[in-house]
Amino acid sequence: MNFRLLTLSTVICTGFGFAFADDALLSGTPFGSQSVDYSTGLPTTSVNTPAEAFDGDLSTCFASYDRSRTYVGLDLGEPHVITRVGWSPRNDYYGPGRVVLGVFQGANSPDFMDAVPLYIITEAGVIGTMHHANVDCSRGFRYVRYVGPADARCNIAELEFYGHPGAGDDSHLYQFTNIPTVVINTKDAQEPFDKETNIDSNIIILNDNTVDIEAIATTRERGNASRQFPKKPWRIKFDKKQNVLGSPAKAKKWCLINNYGDKTLMRNAIAFEVSRRMQMPYTPFLRMVDVVMNGEYKGTYQLTDQVELNDGRIEGKEMSDKDIEGDALTGAYHLEIDGYADQETSWFMSRRGIPVTIKSPDEDEILPVQHDYIEKAFNSMESSAFGGFFTNEKRGYRNYVDTYTWQRHMLIEEIVANPDQLWSIHLVKPRGDEHIAVASVWDFDIALDNDIRHVDSGHYPGYLWTVSTSAGTVRDLYYRFFIDDPSGVEEVKALWTNAREEYGITPESIQEYIDSVADNIRESQRLNFMRWPILDRMVHNNWQALGSWEAEVNYVRDFIEARINTLDKVIGYDPSSVSAITVATGGKVCVVNGSIVTEGFAQGTRYSVYDLSGKTVAEGECGEVSAKLAPGLYIVKAGNTNIKISVK
Repeated sequence: MNFRLLTLSTVICTGFGFAFADDALLSGTPFGSQSVDYSTGLPTTSVNTPAEAFDGDLSTCFASYDRSRTYVGLDLGEPHVITRVGWSPRNDYYGPGRVVLGVFQGANSPDFMDAVPLYIITEAGVIGTMHHANVDCSRGFRYVRYVGPADARCNIAELEFYGHPGAGDDSHLYQFTNIPTVVINTKDAQEPFDKETNIDSNIIILNDNTVDIEAIATTRERGNASRQFPKKPWRIKFDKKQNVLGSPAKAKKWCLINNYGDKTLMRNAIAFEVSRRMQMPYTPFLRMVDVVMNGEYKGTYQLTDQVELNDGRIEGKEMSDKDIEGDALTGAYHLEIDGYADQETSWFMSRRGIPVTIKSPDEDEILPVQHDYIEKAFNSMESSAFGGFFTNEKRGYRNYVDTYTWQRHMLIEEIVANPDQLWSIHLVKPRGDEHIAVASVWDFDIALDNDIRHVDSGHYPGYLWTVSTSAGTVRDLYYRFFIDDPSGVEEVKALWTNAREEYGITPESIQEYIDSVADNIRESQRLNFMRWPILDRMVHNNWQALGSWEAEVNYVRDFIEARINTLDKVIGYDPSSVSAITVATGGKVCVVNGSIVTEGFAQGTRYSVYDLSGKTVAEGECGEVSAKLAPGLYIVKAGNTNIKISVK
């Protein structure tokens, strides 16, 4: 059969669209990356050229000189809606495998800055055979091409594109899997290479087979240790603020987390879910996505917030160069207790040896008076926990520390047993408030028993922060908050009871969430581990390689049950010993068998129960049965009466 003359004579169903009866094999002007002459190993313009991918001869081929980010395609002269593609591998030993994860693209700009995917090959080819796939994409393209997989030299014997003339529309575009696809096209197809150089990009995010966002941006690498992996993490910065995939925040900066050493691909997602359940004021937005950059499939990523001051993220107004005195000087500041702080430009070492990066105001904008203020404020918070040794401040750490967020953050990190919990802690110092709060959870790729330094951390018989990595002396601060302060110990016990009984921190509930994420990314993870075949070997801090994604996910499911049960023992939670609070009519308040009883109050009198941080933990009318209380100290207000009680 002459492939150059083939015309589809029947209507072909493509799932969401149809190939028309006159959809012909398309021709045009071939183009492609620099070719290689295998006999010399040198660049060439005479053999293995782009034209040989469209000559109808399966014995010839196109082969690129560079091994990655190379392509071959056609200029069709005018837009065509592509309804079918065909390919055949190069006729040699390596050819069949070198088409796996090859991506077909369409574009209307010759630099492919507006390119979107048409199809991805997921199976090895057969030499001497044309393989075909229908294309579900309603947009028309003048330029079409095939981008070879990484480290494969874009070897291809033959390519075919079928379709019909027309601009088409955006009613249905192609996605790699059921989760959103993030398309990154960079100027001159340049791959991001450091954290400083922002590369001009066009970002297209596809969701439910339509365009969620198409916008100008820049792309660069991000992260610290994660930048050393073959699968790179990136930061996107749009020219204008964007709402991404229904995110709470409208913002310029977004992160693509690579999760290379996390073979479940979901440790961050699990920890973020625990944070939401623990009622942290802010938990970063997160969506699992497939990523393609300049036509090369990169894998399964997590698109998430840049942790920063912004509406819908860390609440607080960014400071300006006018905020230099009075209330304006007091915030908001975004800080990070940071084991890598000495690699940053804007940072300080606290008096007791805690390294702190100043995230906002930005390093290029912060004024000396602002730097001096926030350093002194942090030192006051720190020294207050140690009896005011440096500042003679005797008021106590609760005047400087937002215990609501610090206690929740500690428990979140312990639930997922994060060895890095004291290495990086995002903080916020609000305007007009002396209290420093934990702003956000972040970075869980070695949590959930994924760190060779802490094997079987699910059964560690204590708080993991007591033995895990610490940024400077921050561990000493935690001892003050959670071990040395009896009130702090009791408050954590009460919070843990709420977590177990009201917030959904149960093995069964979190396992259900894990299962839902696994179902969502099942198709995507298959492609990811084709691109990064590491399931049978240890990378980063892994202490085991279980050989399959399913086994990795099941291990984490089992870990959650072990860790929650262990924390019950560490914190002192016993569900069988906790009674419901009963507030009866009367004038006195006492505790009987773990229940609060009042006498002498008028029927219908309202009551409230507060923990020692001032948070309301129960309320209702006298005579009602209300929420359960954990052992601890509480204040009960009934009518005009305030009484301190102890539940044992």
